[in-house]
Amino acid sequence: MKLVIMTKSTFFVEEDKILSSLFDEGMDNLHLYKPDSSPMYSERLLSLLPEEYYDHISVHEHFYLKEEYKLRGIHLDSADMPVPEGYKGHLSRTCRRISELKEAKRKADYVFLDGVFATQTDGAHFTAEELKEAARQGLIDRKVYALGGINTETTLMARDMGFGGVVVCDDLWNKFDIFHGIDFKDLMTHFEKLRKAAG
Repeated sequence: MKLVIMTKSTFFVEEDKILSSLFDEGMDNLHLYKPDSSPMYSERLLSLLPEEYYDHISVHEHFYLKEEYKLRGIHLDSADMPVPEGYKGHLSRTCRRISELKEAKRKADYVFLDGVFATQTDGAHFTAEELKEAARQGLIDRKVYALGGINTETTLMARDMGFGGVVVCDDLWNKFDIFHGIDFKDLMTHFEKLRKAAG
């Protein structure tokens, strides 16, 4: 099962060092997600990463960065967001309803299904029964990655349900204090646990 790491939504001082270390340890799919930020900051972050990792990065905004840095691809944050005119490369997108998956999968390399394991307070979108039924119908398959509430335990559950991957964000970044932290050993150890769970 694929393991996707999504960046924290804000930039922070040690970020380039941590991302480089994650790549060194085998991270092969990073989503650069910095909503409503200036492209200048994304450019700066990318310029601090080794070029050999650029083709493992998909960008959620400022799509020109894909060509400028020869990144892997772009990600559209909704099922109905139009593909930029003339775009032909690697493409992924986020769905928020099971009913969107069939159409979205036809036009993307993979799709995120958001809200899979979110807690009720986060507004969980699906019951376990709905997810099982979607898998039975072939809507959830190797092209659908679970997003929301992903940790080592839910990664194993996602694998059992037939998801092709998981998207990890808070569970990883919560292992590092972006305001005062320097040592990110705990984060790296947790990344290894997530990798093992993804199998």
